[in-house]
Amino acid sequence: MFWAIPFLVCCAAGFVLFRARTIPLPNVSAYHGAETDQRKLSVIIPARNEEENLPELLQSLKRQTRPPDEIIVVDDFSSDRTKEVAASFDGVTVLANEPLPPGWTGKNWAVWNGYAISRGDLIAFLDADVRLAPEALASLIAARDRTDGVVSVVPYHVTERWHERLAFVTNILAVFAFMSRWEERNPRQGLYGSCILTTREHYEAVKGHESIKSEVLDDLSLGARYKQAGIPVTNYLGKGLVNFRMYAQGLRSGIEGFGKSAALSTATLHPVTIILNAVWIAGLLISEFGWLAIGTAWALPLAIGYGLYMLQMIYLVKYIGRFGWAIVPLHLFSGIYFLVMMIYSAYQVMLLGRVKWKGRDVKTGG
Repeated sequence: MFWAIPFLVCCAAGFVLFRARTIPLPNVSAYHGAETDQRKLSVIIPARNEEENLPELLQSLKRQTRPPDEIIVVDDFSSDRTKEVAASFDGVTVLANEPLPPGWTGKNWAVWNGYAISRGDLIAFLDADVRLAPEALASLIAARDRTDGVVSVVPYHVTERWHERLAFVTNILAVFAFMSRWEERNPRQGLYGSCILTTREHYEAVKGHESIKSEVLDDLSLGARYKQAGIPVTNYLGKGLVNFRMYAQGLRSGIEGFGKSAALSTATLHPVTIILNAVWIAGLLISEFGWLAIGTAWALPLAIGYGLYMLQMIYLVKYIGRFGWAIVPLHLFSGIYFLVMMIYSAYQVMLLGRVKWKGRDVKTGG
C-alpha cells in the first residue's frame, strides 16, 4: 500500500480544487419577484455556422419561466443557414455582423454589436450550443442578485458520440480551474464564456467586450475586467439547469476548440490552482501509462493508481457531464486526447503565434 500514497496525494489535489457549486433554484418568493421584476432581460447569441445548434437553444429560451424580453442572434458571416434558422423563430432579432475591424477578434466583435442594439437592464451572453432548463434564467438572475456581480456557468457537458467523450479529462480540469477556491483571490479570475449574466450597468462600467477586443480568451479576460473594477465574479456548475453539447462536428473540431485556449488560459490561473492541477494530471497520466510496465515491479502500484482515479471520476462525472459508463474505466484514451490537445495548443501559441477557429486565424498577442 505504500505505493498507493503518491496516487492518493495526486487524487486529493483534485478534491481540494473541486467544489460542487451548482446554481441554486430560486425559492417561491424569487419566482414571485420575477413576475414583478421590471428589469428587461436581453439574450445575445453570437453565431457562426450554428444552424444545427441554434434550434435547441432558441426552443429552450421560449420555455423559460422567466422569459427574456429580447433575443438577439448575431450572424457572424456564417456559410450555412444560421441566419435563416434564427429568423424562423418568432421574437428573435437577427443581426448581420459588420465586417471585422482591425484589432478585434470575431466573437468579441459579434457580441459587442449585439450589445449595441440591445435594450436590457440585464444581459445574458449565451453560446449557440447551450441548452437551458425552464428555470435556468430565473435561477441565474436570482444568483446574480445575491452576489451583486457577474455570474457565469460551466455547463453540464452532454455527449453522444465517441469523439465527444474523449474530452472527459479536459472537462474535469476546466471544472477544477473554474471552481478553485484560489481563483476567488485571483485578480485575473475569469468567467466561463458559454453562459454569462451581467447587468448593463456593470458591463458598461468595464467597457464590455470593447475593452478586450483583441483577446482570444474573451471570457477569462472579461472576468478579469470585472474583478479589477471591484465587481464580484462567481462561477457555477450547470448540472440540472444549463448544459451544452460541444464540438459535435468531429474529432478535429474538438481539438481546435479546446486547443485555441488551453495553453493560453493556464497563464491566467492562480499559482496554487496551477500547481494542484499539475499534480492531479501528473498522477493521472503516470497511472494511465501503467500498461507499459506490465511484467515489472511497477505494474501493481500503477494499476492501483489507475483504480483510484477511476473511483474519483465516478464521483466527479455526476457534476461534469453525461459521458457514458465506458469512459471511466477507459479514461486512458481521454488522457491521451488531453495530451494531444495541449501539444497542439502549445504549438499554435508558442510557434505560430496564432490559433485557428471556425476558419479564422486569430493572433494570440492580445
